[in-house]
Amino acid sequence: MPFDPALVRAAFPGRRIDFYPTIGSTMVAAAAIEEDGAVVIADAQSHGVGRYSRPWHSAPGDGLYCTVVLRTKPLPALTMAIGLAVQEAIARCTGLQCDIRWPNDLLAGDRKCCGILTQGQDDRVLAGIGINVNHEAFPPELAGIATSLRLATGRAWAREALLMEILHRLTPVLQLPVEAVLAAFTQQSSYVRGRRVAVELNGTEVRGVTAGLDPHGYLLLDDDQGRRHTILAGGVRPCS
Repeated sequence: MPFDPALVRAAFPGRRIDFYPTIGSTMVAAAAIEEDGAVVIADAQSHGVGRYSRPWHSAPGDGLYCTVVLRTKPLPALTMAIGLAVQEAIARCTGLQCDIRWPNDLLAGDRKCCGILTQGQDDRVLAGIGINVNHEAFPPELAGIATSLRLATGRAWAREALLMEILHRLTPVLQLPVEAVLAAFTQQSSYVRGRRVAVELNGTEVRGVTAGLDPHGYLLLDDDQGRRHTILAGGVRPCS
């Protein structure tokens, strides 16, 4: 079903809402926009960007692909706050309670259904959100690690309603103090404390158990040799 940007514009009068039937990347388009709260949406992306510049699978008409321009600083807790807003929006719209894998992946079961990417751009932050909404299948290389809201719930969902709920949820969560964001994230993510994971650090795989967040929002990991590491970037995955 084609995305109807008029529904989103009607819900947020005065807010800049740019929609493209197809575009290279919403992040690239948003980089040229300075208005706080502006949203760039695409029905399809030919060069969707994920973490570490990896491509994001952006099937036409199936996913929600957008970037929100925020006049704020690129802090670690910002990505987690956005994750909390998206988690709550998905739950409100679909009834599906997603887990959050630190710092920016939402999971339905053990498979990824959403990725969040924040990038500093001069005096603002570009918050890219990609959600697998109505995908019925994925390419072979993703089939074992990706899922969609449709596959997880058994029905299709309106992408416009989901985006509007996310935008409504973003406003209050971005106003929370860092301490409140970290506390909420710790409560909502099974990966923050007591989870056995593997992380790549400086080209070496380190295995251990997560031990919470530091005051800035970085993940603490106690490795199998009893050493504590502060994880500054993603790449966290469960292991035995």
